[in-house]
Amino acid sequence: IKRCVMADAELRWMGLSDSKVAETIKNKSLTKQLVDIANIAKEQLASCGKNNETFHKGSLLYNIGSKVKAQCLHHLPVVVRLIVEDKIKTDSQATAAVSYILANALKELDVSDLEKECGVGIVVTADQIEDTVASLIATHNDILMAERYQFPIGKILGEARSKLKWADGKYLASEVECQVRSLLGPKTDEDLNPKPKVKGEKKEKEKKVEVTVEESEGAETMEELIKTRATLHKVGENYKTEGYEITSNTQRLLKEHLQRTGGQVRTRFPPEPNGLLHIGHAKAININFAYAKAFNGVCNLRFDDTNPEKEEKKFFEGIEQMVRWLGYTPAEITYSSDNFEQLYQWAIELIKKGHAFVCHQSVEEMRGQDQKPSPWRERPVHESLQLFQDMKNGKLEEGEATLRLKLTLEEGKMDPVAYRIKYCHHERSHDKWCIYPTYDYTHCLCDSIEDITHSLCTKEFQSRRSSYYWLCNALDVYCPVQWEYGRLNVNYTVVSKRKILKLINSKIVRDWDDPRLFTLASLRRRGIPPEALNSFVAGLGLTGSQMVVDPHLLDASVRDYLNIHSPRTMAVLDPISVIISNYDSLGVCSSISVPDFPSVPSSSTHSVSFGKSIYIERDDFQS
Repeated sequence: IKRCVMADAELRWMGLSDSKVAETIKNKSLTKQLVDIANIAKEQLASCGKNNETFHKGSLLYNIGSKVKAQCLHHLPVVVRLIVEDKIKTDSQATAAVSYILANALKELDVSDLEKECGVGIVVTADQIEDTVASLIATHNDILMAERYQFPIGKILGEARSKLKWADGKYLASEVECQVRSLLGPKTDEDLNPKPKVKGEKKEKEKKVEVTVEESEGAETMEELIKTRATLHKVGENYKTEGYEITSNTQRLLKEHLQRTGGQVRTRFPPEPNGLLHIGHAKAININFAYAKAFNGVCNLRFDDTNPEKEEKKFFEGIEQMVRWLGYTPAEITYSSDNFEQLYQWAIELIKKGHAFVCHQSVEEMRGQDQKPSPWRERPVHESLQLFQDMKNGKLEEGEATLRLKLTLEEGKMDPVAYRIKYCHHERSHDKWCIYPTYDYTHCLCDSIEDITHSLCTKEFQSRRSSYYWLCNALDVYCPVQWEYGRLNVNYTVVSKRKILKLINSKIVRDWDDPRLFTLASLRRRGIPPEALNSFVAGLGLTGSQMVVDPHLLDASVRDYLNIHSPRTMAVLDPISVIISNYDSLGVCSSISVPDFPSVPSSSTHSVSFGKSIYIERDDFQS
């Protein structure tokens, strides 16, 4: 309660209204950030000998507090000082300052360059504003007089802001409104009543909206969609992304990463080889490979083979076949198991640093959100090291011990498992190991080893982003950036590999390529072209929310593709001969020209013979 009262007081000191204070306090992280900024400002006001009771720049402090990212907070006092010293006077200057400190988060701040970038010392006079607005209104004078207050005044304001970047936004808007009113006079009854829409105009407008939607969402390929819609970070600018953690070694690690990659985009598609791919994986394949292709990069196919119980050789082969069937060629085919030795050494390093411990809790005891800390969480480092060595050497039974990481995930799960014991034969490492790393532990470190620039994964992994960054930073290795996209599901079918395997084992479906399933193998067996599948995925657009579609949308996409790529032909599968008794007296042609692609106006054609004897399907005949 005391903290809330203090926060309330600081927010009111910034000049926020009662409703804005109530809304802001709901966001704990933003409130803490704003309170810290207010305290910095008060300290600097005191050092300048100014009275904080007469400070009226609170809106600028709120502006920077709501936009600044965690990775550049260490530069924030410099921006606050410029506001306190009345050098930064407008919201546009404050926004420019925040952008500058983020771009230079890893560098020593050059204050003079910062002042230059955010327009410190540039004074836009009232006369300049007045003249610029008058000039712009003169440019639009004819259409303004014709449309009067129906004209979009925001257009003039936008043009004025682009010409006078550092002008006070409120004053500029007021001047535009004042001059427009001076030109047009008070609003008449006609101005106040909305202009009646003409029927034809409405249809034309609606048509334009439809075209816009098609152009933005209906891209023919994922590569085309990514080029126009994706706004991810540039290679080497990892530190500019939301939630990315900066350490004292981040700048060095990014510099070394850029030297190794040459600034090339690198992505990966990392399936588990415990089943064949389904339609949801088609989206993942397209996004990862197309993103790399769109920016002249490379994409690896990496098998996350860390669970030998469920992995089979046919799954490795089947997955690679499906990736190539969709038209993509991996730059490299890699395996998480190739890094087992390095991952093991890093686990030892984590134990030595006090970031991991050997635990004896059962799976049931570790489940759930409100977990109690493990009784072995604070066991001595030397004890965990010895037990981890025993786990590796096969001295402990399965389930008797796990290696856990000392962190809490966003979803509330405490101390995720990094290693577990499994006495299983591994497809690649054979019987060398009896401890295997988990996905949470392996995923980010293999990304780091492969110098992945954009780690693209589905939305359910968003809750693991903090552990992704934490692990890389705890081991002081290059840290890629994780980006999430919405998962694709299909109604009226099953896409979970675990559930499909249950259907196969229960003999409800024959195998992974049963035509009733939506695995890529079954879609290929149905005759669906890979290009149609890629087009279907691209047509769904890029979104962060989970998507569930009906199967008929895929059918429509396949039809659209076949209509322009598959030449029409006719066949009678179970024929009955029909004799047209009066054929000779009809005088019809013996051949008919038929378009190869009926939906294409300039389609090529082929001839179909037509004579006295024709054939029809047996099902089409009834005596």
